[in-house]
Amino acid sequence: MSEPSSPGESQCGAPRFFVGCAEDESEGLDDCASMRTDMELYEDDLEDDSPPERQIMVGICCMMKKSKSKPMTQILERLCKFEYITVVIFPEDVILSEPVEKWPLCDCLISFHSKGFPLDKAVSYAKLRNPLLINDLNMQYYIQDRREVYRILQEEGIDLPRYAVLNRDPDKPDECNLVEGEDQVEVNGEVFLKPFVEKPVSAEDHNVYIYYPTSAGGGSQRLFRKIGSRSSVYSPESSVRKTGSYIYEEFMPTDGTDVKVYTVGPDYAHAEARKSPALDGKVERDSEGKEIRYPVMLTAMEKLVARKVCLAFKQTVCGFDLLRANGHSYVCDVNGFSFVKNSMKYYDDCAKILGNIVMRELAPQFQIPWSIPTEAEDIPIVPTTSGTMMELRCVIAVIRHGDRTPKQKMKMEVRNPMFFELFEKYGGYKTGKLKLKKPKQLQEVLDITRTLLADIGQHTDCEIEEKSSKLEQLKTVLEMYGHFSGINRKVQLTYLPHGQPKTSSEEEDTRKEGASILLVLKWGGELTPAGRVQAEELGRAFRCMYPGGQGDYAGFPGCGLLRLHSTYRHDLKIYASDEGRVQMTAAAFAKGLLALEGELTPILVQMVKSANMNGLLDNDIESLSGCQQRVKARLHEIMQKDEIFTEEDFDRLAPTCSSSLVNSMKAVENPVSTCDQVYTLVQSLTSQIRKRLEDPKSADLQLYHSETLEMMLQRWTKLERDFRMKSGRYDISKIPDIYDCVKYDLQHNSSLGLEDTYELFKLSRALANIVIPQEYGINKVEKLDIAYAYCLPLVKKIQLDLQRTHEDESVNKLHPLYSRGVLSPGRHVRTRLYFTSESHVHSLLSIFRYGGLLDEEKDQQWKRAMDYLSAVSELNYMTQIVIMLYEDNKKDPSSEERFHVELHFSPGVKVSEEESAPMGFGFRPASAENDQKQTDPGSLENLIQDEPDRALPLSEAISTQRKSPLIRNRKTGFEGCSMVPSIYPLETLHNSLSLKQVNEFLTTMCENPCLSPRTSPRGTLTSLTECCPPLFHCASVLIGHHGVSTAALSYFTWRKLMHIAILLTCYMYVG
Repeated sequence: MSEPSSPGESQCGAPRFFVGCAEDESEGLDDCASMRTDMELYEDDLEDDSPPERQIMVGICCMMKKSKSKPMTQILERLCKFEYITVVIFPEDVILSEPVEKWPLCDCLISFHSKGFPLDKAVSYAKLRNPLLINDLNMQYYIQDRREVYRILQEEGIDLPRYAVLNRDPDKPDECNLVEGEDQVEVNGEVFLKPFVEKPVSAEDHNVYIYYPTSAGGGSQRLFRKIGSRSSVYSPESSVRKTGSYIYEEFMPTDGTDVKVYTVGPDYAHAEARKSPALDGKVERDSEGKEIRYPVMLTAMEKLVARKVCLAFKQTVCGFDLLRANGHSYVCDVNGFSFVKNSMKYYDDCAKILGNIVMRELAPQFQIPWSIPTEAEDIPIVPTTSGTMMELRCVIAVIRHGDRTPKQKMKMEVRNPMFFELFEKYGGYKTGKLKLKKPKQLQEVLDITRTLLADIGQHTDCEIEEKSSKLEQLKTVLEMYGHFSGINRKVQLTYLPHGQPKTSSEEEDTRKEGASILLVLKWGGELTPAGRVQAEELGRAFRCMYPGGQGDYAGFPGCGLLRLHSTYRHDLKIYASDEGRVQMTAAAFAKGLLALEGELTPILVQMVKSANMNGLLDNDIESLSGCQQRVKARLHEIMQKDEIFTEEDFDRLAPTCSSSLVNSMKAVENPVSTCDQVYTLVQSLTSQIRKRLEDPKSADLQLYHSETLEMMLQRWTKLERDFRMKSGRYDISKIPDIYDCVKYDLQHNSSLGLEDTYELFKLSRALANIVIPQEYGINKVEKLDIAYAYCLPLVKKIQLDLQRTHEDESVNKLHPLYSRGVLSPGRHVRTRLYFTSESHVHSLLSIFRYGGLLDEEKDQQWKRAMDYLSAVSELNYMTQIVIMLYEDNKKDPSSEERFHVELHFSPGVKVSEEESAPMGFGFRPASAENDQKQTDPGSLENLIQDEPDRALPLSEAISTQRKSPLIRNRKTGFEGCSMVPSIYPLETLHNSLSLKQVNEFLTTMCENPCLSPRTSPRGTLTSLTECCPPLFHCASVLIGHHGVSTAALSYFTWRKLMHIAILLTCYMYVG
């Protein structure tokens, strides 16, 4: 822990805790005298004129195994940094052998029961000396009896599994009715079907049995206290125990995970998930031999349960077990005094909270000058960019996934009956589409493919041979890795009632009639180790956007968020689409954001919500098949011109006048000629890879992320084959794939030293910078129509997030009278993180850019922001769009000035460290009014400046946050050859929006049905311009000839003008 700064903490470095001695041994012993084992020292001090330098003695009374454990030692070292606290550990032999009158004296007692501990003597000592008790001693008798634990939990209204008690007590015959059947047991009239749990009533007895039904093989799993690497064994015995008293309870299916919760007072809880001992009995351990546990998030209800358990059992430091099953959480055990192992943050938190409890309760009566320290982390207040102090209330971020392997895709038309049977088996006819991702489903596709390939060997006609190559590729991809695991391959089937439409006149003769199925195989696109690092580092940097953490609370940045989070005032939800790379990015980000430890999978399961159920972040939007396909067709047509781009081409392809798009078109000059160069370079690349394969030294060469040279050659050969079609024209849709592949190899496989890769990278990037953004619409109307189709549900959700932040004001607050120790119980921050793919990021940005949020002519800051976005050529991995909402509690609730919204953006990962991005205006830059603003004495601004721990001074915040918050400034190697480039810092697009302004804009976006292609009538502007692109062009020219600048128009004004211009154009054509 860093040096303390609050008045109650020590300025000296050495911790003061030691083993105490019996009272009669204190005379003549200097060491013992120094720690006050009697009242004489205190009485002598009272005679002095000067105020007493009194130490509060905190006694540790427990078995030596507990007092000398690593967690206890770590916490006591931190506790001793409080200036007025000294810790004395009671020796075990004194506890066991000496009468309580001879035990060391203390003002505060931390004492708890474990095996062999004389709890009766500890109770007697507490009655004799009357110290402040951190954990109540009498309640520890109840904790030793599971019957009492369950009774107290029930009285407190805490959910627990359905249970019954079997007391084998001669004095209570009515509580010993047991009827055992083959697959059930009846206890005092309560029936429990197998599987059920049998627990001894003594909490010290860890021999818990789980009985299985005969349908699952019968027998039982026998749990016990960990021995080495085992915590349970399977037994064929299916009969319950016939001696002893037990609790029988319903078995709760938890997917193999238990949650351990550790409280430190009613307002703090740390939670960890571990592999359930009932799973297979093997304890998962890390390289150091410690049991693997994963820090997890508690829900709001679980946090309330933690508070109730802590208060009901009167145990400040208390551990208990949660079972998460069927959408609910159940308490199944209360352990009493328990510490978290191997968590430095927990040690910091625990010592801080315990020290504050001791000082708060005892400092006044001992006349010690101490007051509750004001934690910087407690008040999420920061200087806003408009120069006023406001409270951070909500953070919303939409983030693209991290670095991935190249995505690959293969399409083929199939007509074999086996594919139709598979399509019907999984309900494909209900919607006409089917997505197969499960191992069993993919295995069935592979079996069909193998069968067909075996049959094809007997045929010789060309058509079957051509299908054979596709089937071979299908078989090769499905057989990759030797097994189906993870989310790295999927097959999509689409029913075509009339077969696949012809794509060229030469295919007309060969096209078959009748129904068929379009099979699309997708693979690749997995999050790489570099992508995981990018996401985790961004999460760590994102933490620094939250105020607080500059004080002594912890030694690393961003602690304000962690403090806010651990004290239940951070409402965090993380959403991700159903793509594997997106979900793993979200998990890695969460790991960095909340300083979690361990693997990503448990974090993903516990913390990331899949958003594919309601289309929130889903990409499979059927409505795109119309508008976006027509846009792609027009783009394909423009890019097939074998001549230098003309002014007319610039008007057609770049009507929004985006500077990055215009620059890319100037760099390309002749699209067909540039495609020729790209194709030649791809051929050169495949040739070089083939030569490497022929070299025996390269036979076993492993590339990045376990790729082989053969696999690398396959993806480049496929691109070479698909890019140039049989007609000699180029498939423009393959340009993003070529750029994707060369960027990947340049970054991760540069050690191969392949020639001309950088030239290929430059040319393909110039082409991609035209094709990729324009696939989401060429003109404003198309960009918005496509954007609405992609992310209308997301826009609605963002609006809801902003509204709920201030509408739930009276609901989500702790009651101040019951929130001692929490400085700002009413404050909370809502964070919503949405992880998605490139399409949603492009679409959401289009809505902000072209939806008419602000008028560029009237708002110079917005104009500069639009110029900046216009210069951004690529929305790379980890692109972020961030909305931050602040509240000024001094303003009237109905005033527009009450809530303040800021909009920020980052184009994500740098393609290379050497490249220079367009310069924005920094993250949260100060406004001009700051320079003239005078701070009001006694105002919140003045308070902040007097206590710099509360928030960074405005000038410092700007200077530190203007730079990228990421520590990584240079490339770092991964797996021997990978490089992880840094991420561009957030740039502020606008810093003085009102919530009303943003809400009205989002409402307009959501409520205008004519703007969405899903509901557009066929007579709208959208359909006219899509059906007849020349008509749109003529209308645009007509508006321009009348002196109207389309760039200066808001979207809705521009749309109305287009309606009129199109009607005039139609009239001229007809005339």
